[in-house]
Formats: sequence, structure tokens, C-alpha cells
Amino acid sequence: MNTRSRQWPLSRRDFIKGAGLIATAGMIPAFPRPARAAAKVLRIMQWNHFVPAFDEWFNKTFIKEWGERNDTEVIVTNVGMTAIETRAAAEIKKGHGHDICMFLSPPASYEDQVIDHKDIYVECERRFGKPLDIAIKSTFNPVTGKYFGFSDSYVPDPVNYRKDLWDEAGILPASWDAIREGGRKIKEARGIPVGIGMSNELDSSMAVRSILAAFGAAEQDAEGRPNLKTRGALEALRYAKALYDETMTDEVFSWDASSNNRQMLAGKGSLTLNAISVTRTGENEKIAIADQILLMRPARGPVAHLGLMHLMNAYVIWKFAKNLDGAQQFLVDLAAESRNAFLASRFYNFPTFPQLVPDLATLVANDPKATPPDKYRFFQDASGWTVNVGYPGYANAAIDEIFNTWLLPMMFADTASGRLSPEAALDMYAGQVVRIFDKWREKGKV
Repeated sequence: MNTRSRQWPLSRRDFIKGAGLIATAGMIPAFPRPARAAAKVLRIMQWNHFVPAFDEWFNKTFIKEWGERNDTEVIVTNVGMTAIETRAAAEIKKGHGHDICMFLSPPASYEDQVIDHKDIYVECERRFGKPLDIAIKSTFNPVTGKYFGFSDSYVPDPVNYRKDLWDEAGILPASWDAIREGGRKIKEARGIPVGIGMSNELDSSMAVRSILAAFGAAEQDAEGRPNLKTRGALEALRYAKALYDETMTDEVFSWDASSNNRQMLAGKGSLTLNAISVTRTGENEKIAIADQILLMRPARGPVAHLGLMHLMNAYVIWKFAKNLDGAQQFLVDLAAESRNAFLASRFYNFPTFPQLVPDLATLVANDPKATPPDKYRFFQDASGWTVNVGYPGYANAAIDEIFNTWLLPMMFADTASGRLSPEAALDMYAGQVVRIFDKWREKGKV
């Protein structure tokens, strides 16, 4: 750790001085903030949340109260999700910028540019209990022993489907086979397609990984060795080709991260994979079709019944951060606010320290904003079926590069469009995966 930073874990007295106990973390200070300028500054970059109520809470309540308690001016820069990587790379090149940067997938390739976040996890575990495996697997490199980030929350990626259309087809889209069968019937009868992206964007990247996982395939094995060229991956590609031919349209090849949202809420899609931004937007804007959009856990495949996370909130503290102490303190205190974050995000941000939202099952079982009120009940066991980018292994720099160069959605698009046969696509992209792993192995990161 940088010598300017105090030693962690902090003592109980230090935490009481710095941020207050968890029980008082959400309280407004008893005395008004002095008129003088704050003694310290903390700069944070993160995305524009898909649920605006979260930014309202984070920027106008949590940040204000935290800054007052810690005599710190907190400056938050909200950017579009597609701008995070570009902005982060620019800050690294300049060697200055924000103290904390939030990513939406594991930023393992930045390991050399960030501090070791181990002490933050140690302090959080001491106070809150053990984190979920998905947090550790998304921010820890077992080869180097370094925590290259810290995660306070993750976002599950359920199936979103039109109940009226699927009831009419007489099929529940609980498996990938059922999605293919029902999607074909709906498209033939109604002309309404399934919408699962195969484009160079984040939603597509998660969706195609869910298909691979359902067929027992992934870019790497549990030990972190490249392992894309398998029978399971070939079967997943053959399935995706049939699914596209029978249920989809070519618009999925050029989607952005909001395209599936727009398609479903316009009544032009029968099913997609997405976080609850689809249904929450429909509820907030009182779009009639939203009441017909229901959700369920990821579809069952021939090998597995799980799904990739939709997003992973992964924060990093740059080595060039000017306020290292404040940045570390902030991330611990942010984790402490997990219940408020879960509520402010309308069930979007799920805690990686589940003990901090002990009533999660009760909250999702009866939501007065939803129609029906138990629409989100299936989230009660989300931590049991949501896995990380890099599953069944840890996220690492090779996985990060594969993710951010869109190799897997391109492989699926080349197959589904007919540009390449499933066999040829798998050969070509598996070779690229191996070369990326070789590069990062030479650097000692995998």
C-alpha cells in the first residue's frame, strides 16, 4: 500500500471517528457543515445508473452525508456506460484523475495500475461477514494474490418474457429448448421475435456467455486455462444458429445496450435477457405492456441451470489516487449502505455482502410497484444461480481482454448469420482466446 495511506484494517476507534458505526451510517449529522471548504477531496467516476432513483440517492443523499461526516468534498462524475473504459484509459495515460473508478465488469487488465484492495475486503468481512464468491472471483487474481478491485454489489440477468404471448403459445420459457420452441411459435403466429443480442455490447456479452454456460462451456476452465474449443461450445453455437434462424431478426447483430429494453417496451419482442431495467422503466413510465412482462431465473440448459451476471459493480482505487485513505474508507462505508443501495436501485444492485440485506427475500416477494406484486420473488435465490465473468474460474486479465474486445458475441454473430459454420467459428475464436491467454501468461497475470 502507498506509504501515504494509514495501515488497514482500521481500529474500531478509527472507524467511529472516520465514518460512524453502521447503525448511524445513514443519519444526517447533528451539526451543520462549517462554512469553510472541506479539508479533503474525493473524486469518483461511475456510470449513469439505468435506474435514475439510484443516482438520486447516491449523489444527493449518501455522498452529501458521507462528505459531511468525513470533512471531505466528494465529486462524482457520472458517465455513460460505454465511456467508462475510454475515460479510465485516459486517466491511466495521464497518471491522474479520479481516486475511485467504477467498472461494470471485472477490470482485471488494470491490475498493475491499482492498489491492492485486500484490506478493504478484510475490514468488510470483519464488520459484515463473508462476501459472496462472485465478488471474490470478480476482483481477485489467484496467480498474483492481488485484489485488483472491490465489489459492493452485482446485478442478476434474468429472462424477461411477455406472459400473454407465451401463454398463447402454451409454453413456459424455462429452458433453452422451450425458448426455441415457443419463440418459433410466437414469431410464426404474431411476427414478434425473440431478442437476444449478438452485438459488440455488454448485454450481448452476458447473454452469449449464459448460453455457453448452459451447455457446459466457457472461455476457460476452473483452473484458468483457455478451454473454449469444447463439444459443449460447439453445441451452444449450433443451438444459437437454430434459435436465430427460427425466432429472431438481424437487428440483434447491431444492438446497443438499450435495444432489448426498447424492443420489449414497444411490444415488439417476446423475450430477452436483461436486468430489471426493462420492467422498472415500464412501471415508472406507466407503459401498459410492462404489466405483461414477467421475469424468471436464467433458462435451463442441457448441462447447467445458471446465468452470467448482468453487471458487476467493481470499484478500483488508482495508484495515483490523491486521497487513498478516503477512497478506502468510502468503499467500506458504501458496502455498509447495501440495503439503502438495494432499495434506491429498485432491486437492481444486489449486495455482495448479503448479511447487510437480511430481509431481501421479504422485500422482493411483495413489491407494491410491480404487477403482480410478487413479480420479483424469483430473486430470492439469485446468488445461487448468478455466476461471474470468467466462470468457472476467476476473472483475469485474459478474460477482461476477451470481454472488452467482444470476441464471444462476434463468434455467435458469425455463426448465427451464416458467415461461418459453427465449427469454423469455434476454431477461429478459440485460437484467438489461446493467443490472448498466452500474452497475459507471459506477463505473469494468468
